Amino acid sequence: MNKNTKTILGAGTVLLAALVLTSDKQRKNAPLRTVPSVDLDRYQGRWYEIAKLPQRFEKGCHCVYAEYTKNPDGYVDVLNSCRKGGAGGKVKQAHGKAFPVKGSGGSKLKVQFFWPFKGDYWILELDPDYQHVLVGAPDRESLWILSRTPVLNHDIYHRLVQQARQEGFPVEQLEITDQSCHT
Repeated sequence: MNKNTKTILGAGTVLLAALVLTSDKQRKNAPLRTVPSVDLDRYQGRWYEIAKLPQRFEKGCHCVYAEYTKNPDGYVDVLNSCRKGGAGGKVKQAHGKAFPVKGSGGSKLKVQFFWPFKGDYWILELDPDYQHVLVGAPDRESLWILSRTPVLNHDIYHRLVQQARQEGFPVEQLEITDQSCHT
């Protein structure tokens, strides 16, 4: 067997393994349900992060919140803020855009902080008064519990965690966000 054939077979094996792992993960997770619709005008404003699955881009963040502003062009401006290293740390911000997925009633958004990459932001549970929300991604690797206030009622929090568990999220990995600079 020559070197080119070995290289092609090796690359094919890696590709096949990746496909098997991806399809196995998709089989393990049932389709993720979202709320039927979201009024993006009501969704605007500040949301405090109560808990999250660990994300590389949030490492060392405290006092995390997001500001959503509906843009007349149909997308939502996103401003994420946190304090790095502690409640008294330097404020870091990231600007992005969220694009509603056609046909989702506003419950599925594609969020972009760095072109050309977009991430899933699916609204899984939303309080009728828009006071707390459970947001995740269909791959179950991203999950946030957000609230209009820096503190969320324990019963509501546990109900949202239970819902996320039922949807297949690894809730044992949830991290509570320090909001001490807002309380």
